[in-house]
Amino acid sequence: MIDVQRLRVLRMVAEHGSFNQAAQALHLTPSAVSQQVAALERSLGAQVVARSTRGVTLTPAGRIMVGAAESVAAELAQAKQQVDRLGSGRTQLTIATFTSGGRLLLPGAVARLTTAHPDTVIHVRESEPEDSLPLVRQGAVDLALAYHFDGPLPGGPGPNSGLAWTALLDDPLHVVLPEGHALAGREALDLAELADEPWVLGCLKTETYLRRYADHAGFAPELRGTTTDYFFARSLVAAGMGISLVPSIALTPRIAGLRAVPIASPTPTRHLGVATRHRRHHPQVRTLIQALQEQAAAPDET
Repeated sequence: MIDVQRLRVLRMVAEHGSFNQAAQALHLTPSAVSQQVAALERSLGAQVVARSTRGVTLTPAGRIMVGAAESVAAELAQAKQQVDRLGSGRTQLTIATFTSGGRLLLPGAVARLTTAHPDTVIHVRESEPEDSLPLVRQGAVDLALAYHFDGPLPGGPGPNSGLAWTALLDDPLHVVLPEGHALAGREALDLAELADEPWVLGCLKTETYLRRYADHAGFAPELRGTTTDYFFARSLVAAGMGISLVPSIALTPRIAGLRAVPIASPTPTRHLGVATRHRRHHPQVRTLIQALQEQAAAPDET
């Protein structure tokens, strides 16, 4: 019989990459963590972590067991919700979302959900995809409104990720410039034309994205500022600090004196969607996903 507590310990070791940090998170000693992992290995007859001076990494067997640990945690969280519902008669629904997507899509979708299911208690948790996707796998949230750039969503979804992905909309990025800028009147811009411009960005992932596209265009961008808010970044553009790279849905509310110009192909784009667990959804989740799809199809109605 596999001990659930040992699975929980292994999951924390995998998350933190070391026995010491996992021990701190679990309020245990490193020795106790090591003993729990060793006991799990004995019960399985297989090594689940590879130990080295740089920390610990999961073996193939370890990755299987971490996936199982996340499934068990999610099932227990779901069971706890069902028990709570027995006592209160009300369904609890927890949504994780990143800021700009939540601002655009969630208010209208939540309004439709509460109309259809008035007894549902809704909780919203602001979280970037790298944080929200593990929460979905663990059952800590019911679904996550998330995004990714080129390539797959980091950490899933995938056949072995424990996640399902419902695409909502594509969100192309624009160059934001002062209206008086020499290039502000263009219908579209190639990034290579902006090689000599200073940049102010509103997201660390956008910085990584810009650097990758700029490298393809043959230049290294000069960064004058980095923020975690696109509105703040656009405000700094209006103040004359530089130009910015901003997703379409983060171009509102409008700031006077700025112009957003599309980027010529290949256009940098965010892809928005909903991450859920691979399981049959309860009616409230189905209703919310449908409402988000409707909001994404007509975002101006939010």
